Amino acid sequence: MMRTLLTVALSGCVMLPITAAANDDRTQAYIDQLTAMGFPAPNENQLVHIPPSMADLEKADIHPELKKVIRRGYDLFTNTQQLRGKNVFNNMNCSSCHLGEGRMPFSAPIWPAAVTLPGYRGKNGHVNNLEERIAGCFTYSMNGKPLEYGSDDMLALSAYHQWLATGVEMYPKQPIYGRGFPAPERPAELSYVNGEKLYQKNCAVCHAEDGVGLRIDGHTVFPAPWGDMSNNWGAGIVRLHTAAGFIKNNMPLGQPNSLTDQEAWDIAFYMDSQERPQDPRYTGDVKETAEKFGPTFHKHSMYGQVRESDGKLLGDHDNTGDKPFLKPDTVRSRTFD
Repeated sequence: MMRTLLTVALSGCVMLPITAAANDDRTQAYIDQLTAMGFPAPNENQLVHIPPSMADLEKADIHPELKKVIRRGYDLFTNTQQLRGKNVFNNMNCSSCHLGEGRMPFSAPIWPAAVTLPGYRGKNGHVNNLEERIAGCFTYSMNGKPLEYGSDDMLALSAYHQWLATGVEMYPKQPIYGRGFPAPERPAELSYVNGEKLYQKNCAVCHAEDGVGLRIDGHTVFPAPWGDMSNNWGAGIVRLHTAAGFIKNNMPLGQPNSLTDQEAWDIAFYMDSQERPQDPRYTGDVKETAEKFGPTFHKHSMYGQVRESDGKLLGDHDNTGDKPFLKPDTVRSRTFD
């Protein structure tokens, strides 16, 4: 069903109320498929956008050179491993987290970034543009080194984001339907033991019992949810609510919304209580780093906390995985003072 949805993701955007959208058969079919999969229907006044596909690109009335650049962006997005050892130092692709080629609602579709940036980001405390947002994904989720600003590949990735946003106005005033990884309400208690059992039952078949994922002939089939080949401690998905939202809305693959809220949170708690490469912002002391970036980030993660199963202080190490450096020079502050 997850893959079937993508085959009807036709180009266009529509403003609700629903009564107006009902006249658009394509949009209504799109909404109907999502609700049949357990996702909520759009609220009134939400922006519903159906991103164009690569098939739509071939039919689009735009310059052939621009099509070539967008195709390159798509290729980088779905096979980011081609940059392994240069910009990527783990087993992740961009599409490992942003499912459906970055087009899937409730799986952090990437097109909203193209119409809401430049914008302020609390994680680094300043206004970010689209290139800087992409750079952040390479720094943390790819445990890597960002593409150079203004480079051909950065242009291509940016162009792909913007192509998916075709037809959407800049800085939309309405809330965006299906944006991000919306998390279910956090339960009163989280269980590491139950999370481990649920992971082994529901997740290990793809991501392996020890979280190493699956690679075949140098290609990532299923990413590593923890360990040296996973994202580092600065990646957004180490935040419990982000992981719980991703799991609830997307996992097991092809079975969205099949886990209860408690189950999604418990798996996230277990998964994010496992070690991974060091946060690139590491000061040399895990407690100091957790405190420094706690208000904007780590208050939602297990970084710097003691794991209940064995008393281990999470993040207390200098391990950077396969990456031969800690902090890329693109992690920087910005001020207009």
